[in-house]
Order: sequence, then structure tokens, then C-alpha cells
Amino acid sequence: MKVLFVHPHGSNWFGSGPDITTIFNVMPPLGIMGIAAYLEKRGISAEIIDCYATPMGQEELVAEIVRRSPDVVGFSSTTSSFLEGYNIASLLKERMPQVVTVFGGAHACSAGATLLDAFPAIDYLVIGEGELTFYELVASGCREAGKIPGVAARVDDKGVLYAEREHIPDLDSLPFPAYHLLPHFPRRYFLPLFSYPKAPNTSIISSRGCPYQCSYCDRSVFNRGFRFNSPEYIVEHLTMLQRDYGIRHTFFYDDLFTTDRKRVAEFCALKERRGLKVGYNCIARLEHVDGELLQLLKRSGCWQVNFGIESGDPEIIKKHRKYYGLDEVQKKLMLVRQAGMRVKGLFMVGLPGETAESIRRTIDYALQLPLDEINVTMFTPFPGAPVYATIREYGEFNEEWPLMNCVNPVFIPHGMTRDELQGLYDEFIRRFYRRHRIHWGYATMLWKSPHSILSFLKNLPAIIRLEREKGW
Repeated sequence: MKVLFVHPHGSNWFGSGPDITTIFNVMPPLGIMGIAAYLEKRGISAEIIDCYATPMGQEELVAEIVRRSPDVVGFSSTTSSFLEGYNIASLLKERMPQVVTVFGGAHACSAGATLLDAFPAIDYLVIGEGELTFYELVASGCREAGKIPGVAARVDDKGVLYAEREHIPDLDSLPFPAYHLLPHFPRRYFLPLFSYPKAPNTSIISSRGCPYQCSYCDRSVFNRGFRFNSPEYIVEHLTMLQRDYGIRHTFFYDDLFTTDRKRVAEFCALKERRGLKVGYNCIARLEHVDGELLQLLKRSGCWQVNFGIESGDPEIIKKHRKYYGLDEVQKKLMLVRQAGMRVKGLFMVGLPGETAESIRRTIDYALQLPLDEINVTMFTPFPGAPVYATIREYGEFNEEWPLMNCVNPVFIPHGMTRDELQGLYDEFIRRFYRRHRIHWGYATMLWKSPHSILSFLKNLPAIIRLEREKGW
């Protein structure tokens, strides 16, 4: 049985010209890489086509899949890339009717088994964690799909999930992702510009699940339980990346990297003791960090800490996530700066209940914070998020999946217009980055992050076009 995984690109662009998003950040498709590694460990051949690193048109991609002649093709897609993935599957079925098509990833998990009712070119869905489920499906020759937990199949022409798949309790039992299946790794993969000091670099995930219940967050893949790799596993993972691929910096893409303080402290101590010269960034929740922990992170090679701040309006925060005092946010961010690390703030605009005034409060608040950079997204009601079920009570929702990429205003809160929301989004970015302090910070990147500077200069004409188009 030969398996080929496809990571479709989808619609990730907010400009009218050529898509230049991949000059800013290209992450390896860790989900399908993990499943591929699990299959290989059990003697099943696997290949990966990552359309982010190797862009190609749909006809060209289908021809390449046919040339490789797989028995099973697995598609991992977000909401914005689902329809592109489905179009590829439909074209593939016309040329290889015998091929088995399997969809997994965030959109399949959040939409659920009923997705099969409307999309006939999909044979099966993998719901939840994919390693064991996909392996059992393939190992059975795709003949026992209706009896495999985590697999959605058709019964009397209706999509049905046989049973939910239990979580993998020991993440250390899983092999490292199959980096070797990416033909351009690590050359074609890199973290966001100016968010790393050294190249080559990449991203890893060392935990799964989240116990929090933010209204806007889709937890349909790993759900609410929190599991994590041990410090020893993480250090061995980093050691392998450095030894085999020359990786010098990585980003822990975990939502809750700092949640288990004991794990983080042991990781920092072990990494420092091993003398492992691989730097890293991480995402942290404000309530989980203090001066002592930040010193541990710094000593072990942490370069930047990202925080989900979301809004500068207390009432908006209280409606959508666990509240953390705005004054306390500033204090915690200052502790990160004092420890010698960069700070990145993650914000969201257009949440249900927001107004032009509340967004301007967020902008003004962000400008007061000791942040080195920000990431601003448009609130997007994904099918797996708690707020999705009642979202139309709070505003106008254009559920056009290819546009649901967190940079298009698909949801407009009551009392606002699309142009107004888009204008405030652009104003946020413009006001933050057009400040002397920020300009000086990026000037220091000449020696702090030379690879970012080179990439920026190489793509400067396209970046200038984007800036003029968006008014930034």
C-alpha cells in the first residue's frame, strides 16, 4: 500500500497582485509529517507534496499525483484550503477512479462526518488525531473503515463516524515528523521575517490540546485535554534537527508551551546542560510566566516570546476568553524585555460585540505596550469554535470558505461596515509599524537577523506594492 499526502495551499492572500505571503513564513506541514513517520515506522511507504514549498497549478499537481501512482491520497486542509483540496481530489478521481481519497486536518475535524454528504469525491475523513487512525485505515486496505474509531465513512450514502478516537496518551511514543519527505527542507521553510536570529530554522510542536475555552478557538482536532512531550524527547528532537539538517533556531508552535512549569524548567535545564546551540521562540499565556521562568527561558536560548493579547478593551476580552488585567499585561511584557528577549503581541479585530471605538482602544493600548512586533488577524468564525453556532446573532457572516484565512473580514459585527473594519485593521498595522522605535528595532536586525534582512531586500518590490495597496 502506497500513500501520498497532499498539503494544498488554498487562499491565503489579501492582496490583488501575486501571492507573496510565502516570503514571510513557510511552516512544514507537521501534521501529515507525523502521520507519514508513523506509517513508515510500520513499513508503509509514504510521500508528501507540500504546495506551500512547491507551488503548482491544479492540473500540474494532479498529473504529478497520477505519475506517482499512489493507492491512497491523504489531504490535510484548513477551512480556507479545503475547496482547493477537494477540487484536486475530484480531478484525481476522474483520472484514477480506484484511488482512495482521505481528508483530515482542521476543517474535516470541525465540519465532521456530514462533510461526506456534499462532497462525493472524498471517500473517508480522519477525525481527530491522525496517526493511529490513518494507519489502521491503510493497514486494513481501507476495507474496515466503518469499524475504525476516528474514521468517518458513508453508510447508506450518509456520512457516519463509527466512534471517536481516544487521545494518544504518550506523545513520546510517536516518532519525530518525517522531515526527510520534504524535498526542500530546510531551505524552503522559514519562520516569519524578523522573528528569528539565525537560519536555517523551522517549527515544532511539543504538546497537544488546550483546557481553556476561548470563544473564537477551534479545538476540534486535539480537543480540551492537555498532553505533552517530555523534556528528554524535546531535546532529542532539537538535537536531531541540528545534526541532520543544520537547524539553528526553531519555534515551538504550541498554544501552551509554558503551561506545565515543571516540564519547561526541566527542558531549559537539560538543554542548557547538553550545550545544545539551537535557539527558539515560544508562545506563552500571560498568567503562566514570571521573572524566574523568563530567566530560565532566556538562559536556555529563548529569543522571542509571543503572547495572545487579542484586545485592549476589557469588556470584549471578558466576553471571549479568560480575563487578564490590562495593567498586568504591560508588567508581564516588560519582564520579558528585561530578561533580554523580544516580545510579540497577537491581536484580533472584529470580534462579536466590537465597535469602532473598542478597536481604536485596542490600537491605542497596543501602542503603549513594550512590543517589538505584532500580528493582527481578522476574527474568523471557524466551524469548530464555540461561537460558531450563534455567530449570526452578532453580525453579518459571509461563510465563504476560501476567504476564511484570518486576513479577510468575513464577519462584520453589528453596527460596523466591511470598509470600516478593513480600514481599522489597516490603521492598526500602519500606526504600530510607522514609529521610530519600531523602525530602529528593525534597523538592528542587520546584525540580529541578517537572513531576514536579505529576504526582505530580495522581495522589496513586491512588499512595496503591498504596502501601497493596503495604505500601510
